[in-house]
Amino acid sequence: MKLHVRGENIEVTAALRDYVEKKLGRLDRYFDNGEVKDVNVTLRVLRGDGIIEVTIPMSGVLIRAEETHPDMYAAIDLVIEKLERQIRKYKTKINRKLRHDATTKVAMRQAESVSVLTDEEVDQEEISIVRTKRFAFKPMDPEEAVMQMDLLGHNFFVFQNSETNEVNVVYRRNDGKYGLIEPK
Repeated sequence: MKLHVRGENIEVTAALRDYVEKKLGRLDRYFDNGEVKDVNVTLRVLRGDGIIEVTIPMSGVLIRAEETHPDMYAAIDLVIEKLERQIRKYKTKINRKLRHDATTKVAMRQAESVSVLTDEEVDQEEISIVRTKRFAFKPMDPEEAVMQMDLLGHNFFVFQNSETNEVNVVYRRNDGKYGLIEPK
């Protein structure tokens, strides 16, 4: 596992880099050899708070966690705990899925976050799109899409339904349950 550590508004000292490497090294026990090649770590300081963002691209899935804390070292500890929970959850769901349906090959896709306009931006006279993302869809069933959405920490997820070959959206409802949007 190769770490790519970079800093924004902060100098990444040798001690900070060593601490990140030591803590992320704990995650090796969750991965098979070669399952994870690169890990991207971004450290930044904003209004006196340390923010750490870790992205782990795996075979077809993207695990991402972000934490904010006034102490950068505490933020690193918090993000490692969050990543461990996500990885355990992912591995458990995959194993359960494989046991449940041994003939189905689990296909996950990497996704990037999508910008969402706030109410203030909508109230403006002119709406301007500030970011455009493009990515390929890999077919998956709605349960896998919900799992991917949870791993990314998003409120919705766009995917190609493997049963219908149509573009669908899963989303988290206010009551904590999930919804599926299908085209007519």
